[in-house]
Amino acid sequence: MALARVDGVTYTYPGRERPALTDATFEVHPGELVCLLGASGSGKSTLMRALAGLVPHFHGGRFAGRVDVAGRDTRTIKPSDLAGTVASVFQDPEDQVVFTGVEHEVAFGLENIGVPPVEIHERAVEALDAMGAAHLAGRRTQDLSAGELQRVCVGSALALRPDLLLLDEPTSQLDPDAAEGLLDLLTALGCAVVISEQRPALPLERCDRVVFLEHGRVVIDATQAEGLCWLEETRPAFVAHESVHVGSDGDGATVCSVHSASHAYGDRIVRVPDIELRRGEIVALTGPNGSGKTTLAKLAAGLLEPVTGRVDRVGRASYLSQDPGRYVVAERVEEEVGLGVGGDLARARRALAAVDLDGYADRHPRDLSSGERERLGLASVLVTEPDLLVLDEPTRGVDPERKLVLAALLRSQAGSRATLVVTHDLVFAADVADRVVSVEPLREPVRA
Repeated sequence: MALARVDGVTYTYPGRERPALTDATFEVHPGELVCLLGASGSGKSTLMRALAGLVPHFHGGRFAGRVDVAGRDTRTIKPSDLAGTVASVFQDPEDQVVFTGVEHEVAFGLENIGVPPVEIHERAVEALDAMGAAHLAGRRTQDLSAGELQRVCVGSALALRPDLLLLDEPTSQLDPDAAEGLLDLLTALGCAVVISEQRPALPLERCDRVVFLEHGRVVIDATQAEGLCWLEETRPAFVAHESVHVGSDGDGATVCSVHSASHAYGDRIVRVPDIELRRGEIVALTGPNGSGKTTLAKLAAGLLEPVTGRVDRVGRASYLSQDPGRYVVAERVEEEVGLGVGGDLARARRALAAVDLDGYADRHPRDLSSGERERLGLASVLVTEPDLLVLDEPTRGVDPERKLVLAALLRSQAGSRATLVVTHDLVFAADVADRVVSVEPLREPVRA
């Protein structure tokens, strides 16, 4: 008997004309791992929200069809009534954090489902330990790196011991070892798991079923073996691809150098490795969560000041943050991109076309999918034509086919600038970079 059943669901968000889901139908059975795939904007996140009861109760809009979870019709019960049965981790972990303390954050969900107080601490610590995050229990959530915060959010969901675990891009900010550890853990949990991923290699190795969405429709629902064959034949970028790397014609002059630098976060001083970035070169910066990659990137771009050492930079620098959608301020997509060039909408539209968003100029930025917002952020920094381009996790929420396009775009423009790409996506790093610099795990930060 199915634990969850989606039956002919068609759903349209408020103010939108085109449905996000159209006649979507599939089932989730107890204990199975379902790998949910599709291009950015295909409806994966919406389908997750429907399984959690958030569509339509929280988001509103027009809903037809039926979703049953554990024998309960989500049209007639509140999402809170599914708490404990269903647990979700969203694409943007920053948006679901409530408390400033890590252990309090993990304990919050347990308190809400009525776990006896004497059990809460033990279950919270157990869940953090399962995520390799027990050492973070006493930390403040705002002091965590994006990857560390993602571990905490997944731990919060695991602590609930749900029957159905919904994970939307749960490895997007995890280093490869942490991502593999999470997938190994999911296969041993015993609960049903639906995981949406744009780094699909690990879940495809371990899943029971593959569901692929396209324009809101389920185009295939198959066993792992059948799904892999279908992907290889029709969507090869989701299983393997050849590198698009080509040479660059830049002049090789140094655009930025970081030497013996560190930055202070309150009384914590984080030291970063030396690096030199040259025009015409793309450098990929990899390493474990919390190793200081983002600190190094922000120092290079001039967003942070070093307390020791020095940063030398020539010309203009532009920086794309890990979650650019959080910093949107304009009402229209083209206006958002035009902010960096004094409101020049002609240049903004050319930048949008370069990232295949040329039909989105009049849309509101917050109506875009996660992957589309990532491309919007990319257009917003490319339009400034910087001498140094710093991209922090630019493939977050971006589907494998779109990553190939992104790599080709960055390579085609590499000669005009120095480019630093911070990423946990080692396949993308190999495709796009001339050099890969791996940052060592951060030792206990120095106290000022």
